[in-house]
Amino acid sequence: MDPKIRYAKSADGTNIAYWAIGDGPALVYMPTVPWCHIQREWAIPEWRRRYERLAAGRTLIRFDARGFGLSDPRPSGVAPSDHADDLDAVLDALEVAQCDLLALGDAGFAAIEYCARGTARVERLILWGAYVTRDAVRDAPKTKSLRALWDQDWLQYTEMAVRTLLGWQHEDRATQLVDFYRAAASPESLRGVLGPLNDVDLTALLPSVPTPTLVVALDDAYIDMRDQWRLLATELPNAELRTAHGQTLGIFDFYDEEDDVVTVVNDFLGSGVSETAPPMAAATSPLGGLRTILFTDIVGHTEMMQRLGDAKGRDVLREHEWITRDLLKQHGGAEVKTMGDGFMASFGSVTSAMECAIALQRAFAGALTSPRRVDDRPFGPPSPAGGEGRGDDERIAIRIGLNAGEPIEEDGDLFGATVILASRIAAKAGAGEILVPDTVRGLLSGKNFQFGDRGEFVPKGFDESVRLWDVRWQPEVAAGDE
Repeated sequence: MDPKIRYAKSADGTNIAYWAIGDGPALVYMPTVPWCHIQREWAIPEWRRRYERLAAGRTLIRFDARGFGLSDPRPSGVAPSDHADDLDAVLDALEVAQCDLLALGDAGFAAIEYCARGTARVERLILWGAYVTRDAVRDAPKTKSLRALWDQDWLQYTEMAVRTLLGWQHEDRATQLVDFYRAAASPESLRGVLGPLNDVDLTALLPSVPTPTLVVALDDAYIDMRDQWRLLATELPNAELRTAHGQTLGIFDFYDEEDDVVTVVNDFLGSGVSETAPPMAAATSPLGGLRTILFTDIVGHTEMMQRLGDAKGRDVLREHEWITRDLLKQHGGAEVKTMGDGFMASFGSVTSAMECAIALQRAFAGALTSPRRVDDRPFGPPSPAGGEGRGDDERIAIRIGLNAGEPIEEDGDLFGATVILASRIAAKAGAGEILVPDTVRGLLSGKNFQFGDRGEFVPKGFDESVRLWDVRWQPEVAAGDE
């Protein structure tokens, strides 16, 4: 089950997306620019595992930095003080009086700025691979070459940035992370935040930070920042220095078998309960036995985002998410995960899954997504003043694939051949189509659904061919059109 995303309003009116999971003392995991998109992060197994482990015995709070992820876009002039204001807004929304703070890399600027305030509510601070200035990062040859590419070709830049940070490893995950990066940031938002950060020097501020602090130096960082880590440990009045294993300032270091971020946090803050204790409910409906898996995917998602731009494109995606989640709820479906441009859901009834699939296609066939208001929706920020249309009426077309079987359940996620085949079937569908295999068609025998034979195909990773059927559905007839 995905964490429920809510919004807090910062001092200047910016809407900040956040979630909180678990129970116990609060730990805020500060957003690392531009690597933050609290919805997409949860869909990446390694990220989700880190969050679940950090939430054992605690309330873990995560939010998107302004200009990134699901928070309001603020493309220019964003200073560390703005991010510090956003932290206050999230703590106010959750009515948290005191918290611990974890800041990786660039997030350290906002964390130090916040802890230097007399009104700060931080009991303990962990600075993982943080720094006092960005000089070493800005002037590194790797950064300079990437920066030049950023101005020339954003798509190529994101590919290179991910693979550079990964150390050209984990190619199986690189594509997913590139997609994550592009959903999290835009050239404008990145320029508007990193520009001001490049001019920041926190040296004079360090002596005014009274918070007990752990400064974590990394033994294998791709940029040598040892002088920065020593400076933090020396100038912060209540700081200690510890060395941990890491290459990418903790952003992608969870690909190691042992996640040193979790180990260091638990050593410094203490762990309230065993890490095996679940921090939150794993699913909204019972699992086990026969399940029907439904996958959806927006057709032409990338082209739509390029056409509308990040801000308007995100508005359309919010509408897509609201429609999908509302219909899943109406038909008894359990959302397993969202991939930003699509959903994976599980149903205990194959009939309910099919009825939901048809309802989704009918909804998107008749919906102009962008002009609608989202004021009363729990996952979205307020609409523009007055609720006027956004000027880019956009119809979303989705493809849907279903499969039935007995998937493997682990940590609230579903795995196995049943799930993989459902995904492969969805990928074969076109805009407005619902495809099912023979097994699902047989289970729906006598239920008055109409099917058309689409022939056989051999799914990638499978030895045997699968016969597909498309579901014949009709758009709902509007009142007065009968």
